[in-house]
Amino acid sequence: MTRPTPETLAHSARRARTVTEPAGDADPTTTPRGTAAAATPAVRPSGPVPVSGAGSLVRSLEALGVDVVFGIPGGAILPAYDPLYDSSVRHILVRHEQGAGHAATGYAQATGRVGVCMATSGPGATNLVTPIADAYMDSVPIVAITGQVARPSIGTDAFQEADIQGITLPITKHNFLVQTAEEIPQVLAEAFHLAATGRPGPVLVDIPKDVLQAATTFSWPPTLDLPGYRPTLHPHGKQIREAARLMSGARRPVLYVGGGVLKAGATEALRQLAELTGIPVVTTLMALGAFPDSHRQHLGMPGMHGTVAAVYGLQKADLIVALGARFDDRVTGKLDSFAPDATVVHADIDPAEIGKNRHADVPIVGDAKHVIEELIAAVTTDQKAGRRTDLGDWWHQLDDLRERYPLGYDEPADGTLSPQYVIKRLGEIAGPDAIYVAGVGQHQMWASQFISYEKPGTWLNSGGLGTMGYAVPAAMGAKVGRPDTVVWAVDGDGCFQMTNQELATCALEGIPVKIAVINNGNLGMVRQWQTLFYEGRYSNTELGTHKHRIPDFVKLAEALGCIGLRCENAADVDKTIEAAMAITDAPVVIDFTVGKDAMVWPMVAAGTSNDEIMFARGVRPAFDEDDI
Repeated sequence: MTRPTPETLAHSARRARTVTEPAGDADPTTTPRGTAAAATPAVRPSGPVPVSGAGSLVRSLEALGVDVVFGIPGGAILPAYDPLYDSSVRHILVRHEQGAGHAATGYAQATGRVGVCMATSGPGATNLVTPIADAYMDSVPIVAITGQVARPSIGTDAFQEADIQGITLPITKHNFLVQTAEEIPQVLAEAFHLAATGRPGPVLVDIPKDVLQAATTFSWPPTLDLPGYRPTLHPHGKQIREAARLMSGARRPVLYVGGGVLKAGATEALRQLAELTGIPVVTTLMALGAFPDSHRQHLGMPGMHGTVAAVYGLQKADLIVALGARFDDRVTGKLDSFAPDATVVHADIDPAEIGKNRHADVPIVGDAKHVIEELIAAVTTDQKAGRRTDLGDWWHQLDDLRERYPLGYDEPADGTLSPQYVIKRLGEIAGPDAIYVAGVGQHQMWASQFISYEKPGTWLNSGGLGTMGYAVPAAMGAKVGRPDTVVWAVDGDGCFQMTNQELATCALEGIPVKIAVINNGNLGMVRQWQTLFYEGRYSNTELGTHKHRIPDFVKLAEALGCIGLRCENAADVDKTIEAAMAITDAPVVIDFTVGKDAMVWPMVAAGTSNDEIMFARGVRPAFDEDDI
């Protein structure tokens, strides 16, 4: 194909401005949480300046340190786009509002900062609902700014009117309908503070068009007025001491680590606690990278497609110390059979999570970093007093499980390309410093299993909502936030067809992401379930990307301004990945045409107990109950 030249990709002079604070390779987990500093950087106070409501909005974004907004203009939000034209804030014009929302999420996950997206009223705002729900489920700090019809028209079913505040009430941490232009700075400052502090999450700011057009004055900083919002950051000392006592006496303890540890910037403290106690560690799908995969104490990921050692480590534990995790059904399996002999210490910054699914014997409310640091101090005190249990038998049992049931896969009998091999080689060639962004399905699970995550902020995915179409726009946002880092999206042929139009955005905006499409011609995870539970009745899961090559992903990539490559056999995998790695000035899409019959193992079938984990099809792990 002919690559776009710098001239054809040139935007305006405004587009060419550099991002004000590129994150580069900085560790995103160092962003402080629970303080206003996480949301509102130090900005010089400014006296009253006459502006429009739209001008006040844009100046507020500048004062908040926003470097990029992902969005699409439309009638109700259009007044905001005029002052944005002259702003230091870079606007990236996406091709669909869903892409804007996922890009803001990817940016936030990769950098630890608040992501921002913008849309117009009605269908523009409702197209943000899925990424807002996605960010809510995964506790990602984003602020979604939407235009609304003028105040006199609200409630009249006016053109492009939708009650987006009501629609998103259950899926936002908070949302605002701005009533006057004068309150815009305060609302924006509060929105960013709420999104970034405590348990992070999405906040919606809906602004009527006449408010954006109204005359007002802008001054900074505003006074925050959030009297009911006081996240508990420091845990109660008595609860910490009780947790330390249990940790010092348990014979089969496990540290169950969730995404909250990443969000709190607590990964180094976690490692200190694990090495101090010698306790095995499991990291959930949302926490991969919080504890090095290569560390001897890491048992892997628990849950439906977790390692045998991690699943049974939790299941047979006598003490579970849950840190920033929520006892999700994909981890626990059938809840009433989960870890029946375990005492539970549950630490979370959100008190609503504690005891929601599993009773907590020792509930601890607090930021994960503070909790872990105080646990380290308490455990150290216990150890100095001679209180420490011997975990030798427990590790002997777990090591035996790891040796007998390692992660692996069988080469396809029909000679087709193995998707697991592709993903494993991708991780080995791109290395532990790259960011890997996954869609949802089989490829997501293989990416979680066969890529080694050694550092925080290197694994992004849609864990709670399981949103197909997440990968491409989230990878775009991650690359914007960390432009000096290699970003790979590992996507399925089904997921890729939902949001691949954002590759046009990447091509035109100079965002050189790399996309590995694991193309098995089917909705792979659905097909796997049809194989296992529906007697091979493959109803509406074949996509035609194999049989008819519709679409042809190489041609599609080229049409979207990207470099398109194809790989169909194992001998070409390495050189194809290396060719993509060598391209740094344009987005790259690789169509990895793989076999359709590969399955994700191990597996705990939905609704069953973790005791019923299958190592492979028809292969149930053998355990000596007397040993376990």
